[in-house]
Amino acid sequence: MPLEEKKKHINPADEPLITIITPLYNAASYISETIQSVREQSYKHWEHIIVDDSSTDTSLRIAESYASSDSRIRILKNTENRGAAVCRNNATEGAKGDYIAFLDADDLWHPKKLEKQVAFMRDNNVAVSYTNYTQIDFEGNSLNRRIKALPNLSYTKQLRNNYIGNLTGMYHASVIGKIMAPALRKRQDWGVWLEAIKRSGKPAVGLQEDLAMYRVHRKAMSANKSSLVKYNFNFYRKHLGYSWFRSTLLLGQFFWEYFVNRPKLIERL
Repeated sequence: MPLEEKKKHINPADEPLITIITPLYNAASYISETIQSVREQSYKHWEHIIVDDSSTDTSLRIAESYASSDSRIRILKNTENRGAAVCRNNATEGAKGDYIAFLDADDLWHPKKLEKQVAFMRDNNVAVSYTNYTQIDFEGNSLNRRIKALPNLSYTKQLRNNYIGNLTGMYHASVIGKIMAPALRKRQDWGVWLEAIKRSGKPAVGLQEDLAMYRVHRKAMSANKSSLVKYNFNFYRKHLGYSWFRSTLLLGQFFWEYFVNRPKLIERL
């Protein structure tokens, strides 16, 4: 059914439910602040599904304490560590929301993130959207950097690089259906947003506001860039099933986007 035809079946008078999905693994230092950034949203019609991936610290206990006092928070538990993709997929299967959004256990949202984003999507008949975000360090201090969202993001552009910050993205599940993350060690979120754009039949739209804060840890700051080759080649070759030649070609385009175009979206604050 075309996107426009499906839209007619949604009553604009109803306040849509938004499902927020958070994988949780040994994030005791941050999970309280993350949950609070959800509870402090000006938009109140949400459910927050937190999937504990067999944490060995007090993360689960902290999350359960919030769930005991707020019925909108649900806790799922893995009996063994299975990775973020499995956690997100388990939550997606049980999601009741008209819209689905993601927030990792150490990231934060602006208090009006949901309100502004869902209004933007409804007013503009958008099935996939994302926003600007800023960066903070592991202690929560601003790194004075903004990552801007492209105003429009086509499937072809997203195929060459993942331009959607996972903590900012939202898709209209009632229109394009639920999307499962691919079984990859890395780049699962890239696969989700690429599929979302494909299903929507039109570009994702970037809301030009700083509505999320991404926490950069010491390990990420010193990450080996050579790992980009392996993970991104596997994304094209194993997940999308492209030939060795096409995967190699796309990998070259990926690095052009990564080193030439993406830096243009980073601003000093």
